[in-house]
Amino acid sequence: MYLKQKNMKKTITLVIFLSLLAVNLHSMEKWIADKTRTKLEWLGEKVAGQHSGTINLHSGWIAWDGDKITGGEFLIDMASIQDADKSQKLEGHLKSDDFFGVEKYPVSKLVITGSTSFAKGTGVVNGNLTIKDITHPVEFKASLQKSDDGLWYFANIVVDRSKYNVRYGSGSFFDNLGDKIIYDEFKLKVNLLVKKA
Repeated sequence: MYLKQKNMKKTITLVIFLSLLAVNLHSMEKWIADKTRTKLEWLGEKVAGQHSGTINLHSGWIAWDGDKITGGEFLIDMASIQDADKSQKLEGHLKSDDFFGVEKYPVSKLVITGSTSFAKGTGVVNGNLTIKDITHPVEFKASLQKSDDGLWYFANIVVDRSKYNVRYGSGSFFDNLGDKIIYDEFKLKVNLLVKKA
């Protein structure tokens, strides 16, 4: 009799758990990135000036539950790095082993682990960024704008390249660089459009 009651409790607990899981999965929505309309702009600064340009999103998605992002993954095509001034020399240098080693590391990845509520239009997003097979946590603010096309997210992500073994011109690794120092932090401006899967 005791065993039957124990098994019955286990069965009821399992049914409740599966029901809650089903409700949670039902409320969770997957949104796919529109890579043709999404825009990623980078900005790198140095003592003597700055450079900027674009880079392409290869693919991406987010999981949206209520008013929060619960997960996601974005792949960035490192070979698509372009300089705003169309300098092939600079583009080639950025793709070389001095910087991002694109031939060996063609893709960088941002995995979203969650966010705060976007109920008021802005939220804080957490995730893990992988560049050159090195992963570090990232956190950034983002704003949300709903449109007929889908959901637009706008963010400015600051990345410390020294954490990803991108050493060229870095004062963190080399001394006496003077005005040739390239600052470790670069910025990535994100205009992301996602559409419901």
